[in-house]
Amino acid sequence: MADSVTFLKNFLRHPTQVGAIAPSSAGLVEAMVQWFDWDTARSIVEFGPGTGVFTEAILERKHADAKFFAIERSPELANRTRSRCPDAVVYEDSVTNVVDLCRQESIGKVDAIICGLPWASFSDSLQTEIFDAMLDVLAPGGQFATFAYWQGVVLPAGMRFSRRLKNTFPQVQRSHTVWKNLPPAFVYRCVR
Repeated sequence: MADSVTFLKNFLRHPTQVGAIAPSSAGLVEAMVQWFDWDTARSIVEFGPGTGVFTEAILERKHADAKFFAIERSPELANRTRSRCPDAVVYEDSVTNVVDLCRQESIGKVDAIICGLPWASFSDSLQTEIFDAMLDVLAPGGQFATFAYWQGVVLPAGMRFSRRLKNTFPQVQRSHTVWKNLPPAFVYRCVR
């Protein structure tokens, strides 16, 4: 319940930074993380952990030798993630600074990026800035996953984002629909 209240408060304060009114469901968490090759990923970054539901799943699955950190812009959500996952490194920063943060963590290239950012609420220029930063660190063959809500897919911003993914990654697939999420969602699974 505390996660839902924190999430809703942040959504009401910053609707362009928090793209939903509730944290991701257990079903969406599973759809996001099940696809990654956790045995081989040695450098993992999470964009926008929110309340830490994906972070928790990443920490449970990552290889013991893997380096991992998360980037969350909201101080309140970053603190919530730290509270849920005290072993996680969580930076209060913009994901556009991922190159510098990887350098700080002694990570050359990233094998996996798990993303909870509200892409549809971002301007085209901000999406471009984030993608440019992400592609500077994502290794060839690296995996990237982010989710989208079904009601947003048919809107211009949702269609533009889908095209961006297909123009950026040679492999883009959609997961099954997670109906038990508010709102229903699916995961974009991309390989560089």
